[in-house]
Amino acid sequence: MPIPWIESDQAGFPPVEQALTDPDGLLVAGGDLKTSRLLDAYRNGIFPWYEQGQPILWWSPDPRLVLRPSQLKVSRSLGKLIRRGNYQFSFDQNFPAVIRHCAEHRSDSTGTWITDEMEAAYTEMYRRGFAHSVEVWSQARLVGGLYGIALGRVFFGESMFRLQDNTSKLALVFLVKQLQLWDYELIDCQISSDHLKNLGAQEISRPEFVRQLAQLTPGAVSAGAWDNNQITVAENDEFQIKNH
Repeated sequence: MPIPWIESDQAGFPPVEQALTDPDGLLVAGGDLKTSRLLDAYRNGIFPWYEQGQPILWWSPDPRLVLRPSQLKVSRSLGKLIRRGNYQFSFDQNFPAVIRHCAEHRSDSTGTWITDEMEAAYTEMYRRGFAHSVEVWSQARLVGGLYGIALGRVFFGESMFRLQDNTSKLALVFLVKQLQLWDYELIDCQISSDHLKNLGAQEISRPEFVRQLAQLTPGAVSAGAWDNNQITVAENDEFQIKNH
């Protein structure tokens, strides 16, 4: 079946119900990666995912993997690693380095690459206050992290990396615990993953996911860098916060 195409000057997306089942969730190709289009995509349960040399491909898989902050599962070994205090954590202190590490990590795996075009687009979203990064540091060296988009009470995870064992998991645990204190209700994990399921993520149907987005993404969206002075999770969970 031919993949529908949208031009760069054409607004909007087809209904997600029109997404293919093979490959699962492929909805449309084309368009662009302007901030306005990306925000429209995320609000409607759609995200870009493609390889270098391909057109931009937009996806809305069914089912969808999500993590509710209140359902986070932290293993005993991961909890011990946090309490040792060997790592420091921060938000939005080095977004360009985080996305660059994610791109390098994924280009060495079987996953879809983060293209130069995507890297530039998400860095622009960071500059405009919609994209955020989590950094994990060891002796002032960046050793793990992740990035994604925040809209309303939903965080849309995009990619993570680790340079030491478990540091990407540490980044996620730190993020989820702080998002819970900020009254976020949903984290979009996009595609099924065993290691995310082990942390409490669950699959829900696409219609249910879209319904929840309609409830959770409208209203006030706090665009801007996350201030590390507002981090409160460390008070109860023994995270060490990195200062500038």
